[in-house]
Amino acid sequence: MENNNINQRRKPNNKGTKRLFKNPMLEKMTRTHISVPISLLLAYAAGMLIWAIYRTNVPVSNSVALYFLGLFSFTFVEYALHRFVYHMRATTERQRKIQYTMHGVHHEFPKDKDRLALPPVISLSIATALLFLLRLVIGDYTFGFLSGFVTGYSLYLFMHYIMHAYPPPKNFMKKLWVYHSIHHYKDETVYYGVSSPLWDFVFGTVYK
Repeated sequence: MENNNINQRRKPNNKGTKRLFKNPMLEKMTRTHISVPISLLLAYAAGMLIWAIYRTNVPVSNSVALYFLGLFSFTFVEYALHRFVYHMRATTERQRKIQYTMHGVHHEFPKDKDRLALPPVISLSIATALLFLLRLVIGDYTFGFLSGFVTGYSLYLFMHYIMHAYPPPKNFMKKLWVYHSIHHYKDETVYYGVSSPLWDFVFGTVYK
């Protein structure tokens, strides 16, 4: 019987790490300190918001509204990517290898702090690609929207990191730690939202 579930194949190891590539350059690119992508992405987002306000004809109020729309939109994209891409139903060995490289290694070694974010060069490349693509569709409205979207990704990286690196706080935020722990240690088919559990409740992917 084929196993399509990452955690069915490998149990979490909270103290370990694993080499993914024999090539040292490729292996190095899979690791990054969390402060590097967060700092670069927040600077990127700030630059786009400043551009939206001072270098376009879009009203400031509209740019601010688009910023928050982008921030909210990221929570859905985060959920969808985590559920349908990172936890895709791998049916071939190649798909399983891709899945493991993208996300399975994180499930096997959830406390490996250097692998809690995409390498900065990949994150910035994706953000820049989105910038060009969205400009073709919505023009100057892109800057406000994408600024919020990238900020959302930065907040996700921060939340994901502290959930794995620190114990839960003694306040309402504790539930986010609990949900993510359930995803990692009990049932990986629930709680795909990290920065927000909203879409898990909307689509019913909560722990029964």
